[in-house]
Amino acid sequence: MAEGSDRFLRACRRQRVDTTPVWIMRQAGRYLPQYREVRRNAGSFLALCKTPELACRVTLQPIDLLGVDAAILFSDILIPLQAMGMSLDFVEGEGPVLDRVRDTADLNRLRIPVPEEELPFVAEAVSLIRRELSGKVPLIGFCGAPFTLACYALEGGGTKDFKRILGWLYGNPEGYGRLMDLLCETVIVSLRAQVAAGVQAVQLFDTWAGVLSRRLYRDHALPWVRKVFAGLRDLEVPLILYVNGCAPFLEDMAGSGADVLSVDWRVSLAEAQERTRGRVALQGNLDPRALYAPASALRREILAVLAEAPASGHIFNLGHGVLPDTPVEAVQALVETVHEAGRGGDLRL
Repeated sequence: MAEGSDRFLRACRRQRVDTTPVWIMRQAGRYLPQYREVRRNAGSFLALCKTPELACRVTLQPIDLLGVDAAILFSDILIPLQAMGMSLDFVEGEGPVLDRVRDTADLNRLRIPVPEEELPFVAEAVSLIRRELSGKVPLIGFCGAPFTLACYALEGGGTKDFKRILGWLYGNPEGYGRLMDLLCETVIVSLRAQVAAGVQAVQLFDTWAGVLSRRLYRDHALPWVRKVFAGLRDLEVPLILYVNGCAPFLEDMAGSGADVLSVDWRVSLAEAQERTRGRVALQGNLDPRALYAPASALRREILAVLAEAPASGHIFNLGHGVLPDTPVEAVQALVETVHEAGRGGDLRL
C-alpha cells in the first residue's frame, strides 16, 4: 500500500502518517441515498447483511463518496447471536427483536457457531470487498463485545433499564458467567474467521458497557474483552475497542489488550491520552450532532478535536455512529477538513 492508503493502519500502530486518517462509524448507512436504494431493493435489513454482493456494495459506497481512509464490513453485531441459535428479526420502528435467554434451558440451547457453516456469507462478503478495494484502503471487521451481546441476549432487544442482565449479573452469577464464556468464544471464532477472510483490523463494539459502574465493568465486562483480545493477538492485526460512555473506564480499557481505544465525545482526547499514558492509539471523537451545525461551526469542532489529539496514533472518527438524517455534505466536509488540517496541516480556527 502507498502511504495514503495505509495511513489508517499506520496510525493504529502509532507510526508516522502524512495526515490524520478518518473513517466514520456507520459510514455506510441511512444518511446515504445510495444506501437507502440498495436497502429498499434488498427486501430486509437481514437480507442486506447476508447477501455478500449487496453487503460489498454498501461497504464500498463511502470510499468513493466520502474519501474515508478505511472501509468497515457491512453487517450487524447481532448476526452471531442468530448463529448461536437465537431467533432474530429487525422490526421497523422497534429495532432488533430476539427470543431472549430466560433460564438455564435457554442457555443450554446456545452453541458456539462454526463460521464456515453458520456465517459463510460474512467471509464471502469480506473476500468480495477486498477484491473490489484492490488495496485502495484497508478493511475493518467487527463484532459486538460479550457484555453488549449479553444485553441483547437477555433483554431480547434494546432496553433503557437493563434490569434483566443486571438481574443475572447479581442473582445468577454462574449463569451469567456461562453466557459470557459462550459469547466470548463466539466473538473470537467470528473475528478470527473475518481476519482469515481478509479484514486488516477489527473493532469490538461494547455499546452498552457504559451503563455499568467502574467496579462492575472491571469484574463483569472487562475480563471477557481481555479474553477476546488474547484470543486474537497472534493474528497481528490492530485491535480496536469502543465503549460508549468510556470515561470511567479509560485506564482499564488501556490494559485490555487493545491497540486502539475508540473514545466517545464525553471525554477529551487530551484527557484520554493522559489517563492512558500513551500506551494505545486513540480514535475519535467528534459528537455526531456537530454534523448538523453550520459549516463554520463544524470546522471549529473538527479542529478542536484535532488540536487535542496525540502527536502520533490518532484516527479521526465520531464518538458514536453517524445519525440517519445527517447531511451527506457535512460528512464530506468532515473528511476533507481532517485531511486538510490533520497532523502537520493547518489547525487555525
